[in-house]
Amino acid sequence: MPAPPRLFDRVLHRKRLDRAAPGFANADFLQRRAAYDVAERLGPILRTFSLAVDLSARGGAFAEALAAEAPGRVDTLIEADLSHRMLTGRHGLRLAADEERLPFADGSLDLIVSTLGLHWTNDVVGALIQIRRALKPDGLFIGAFLGGTTLTELRQSLVAAESEILGGAGSRVSPFADAQDAANLLQRAGFVQPVSDVDTVTVRYEHPLKLLTDLRQMGETSVLADRHPKPLTRALLHRTFEIYAERFGGEDGRVPATFEILTLTGWAPAATPAG
Repeated sequence: MPAPPRLFDRVLHRKRLDRAAPGFANADFLQRRAAYDVAERLGPILRTFSLAVDLSARGGAFAEALAAEAPGRVDTLIEADLSHRMLTGRHGLRLAADEERLPFADGSLDLIVSTLGLHWTNDVVGALIQIRRALKPDGLFIGAFLGGTTLTELRQSLVAAESEILGGAGSRVSPFADAQDAANLLQRAGFVQPVSDVDTVTVRYEHPLKLLTDLRQMGETSVLADRHPKPLTRALLHRTFEIYAERFGGEDGRVPATFEILTLTGWAPAATPAG
């Protein structure tokens, strides 16, 4: 079976996360929103999960949300992240782990959550298959990741600026999964009762440069393996900002940035009765 295409440089992604770790709390609003949404979904489920893993734990927002929104639903929580620096300075069980190569034994976990990390995997379905295998029968997965309309304003502005200055455009913003395909990802990975939801968040910035600053502090800057052959020059960036303001700026001078959060919920199949 052929290996999936290498879209992202995972080593570079880890380095970007390591770099972002000290100031991550200054731009963790998306992570926190996704984490609280996931925790709220656990509240109505009338069962206790003995052992859970939070993939892409980052600054620990899910652990905080769990205590606030679904207390008592999880006995033991392991926080995992590709970046070991994201996990420093906190108590509890922590593990540096790659979502593409999960270190958990088959059938060992009751609950796995992931908040805004899976969109950086080269093979999302492959990662979901590993997650499903790590769950016990009737175990639960809830994952949130960025969807296709994320950063549409920045993407359009970059393309327009490159076409104008360079005579053509290439990829500088990472691709994201389409909302229509989200539930299908779970089915392909062997989950049952798949559900997908979309949460569209619009953030308004005084200037597009502040958006880029936030993306850097989130560790969400592009790590495309096939890098653009031409550098992002100051002139190109300046023209991008001009187009951004011209096309999307409001009367107050602020510019919007769209983030689409796709949340997937799926259950590992129940055990088949013997005989």
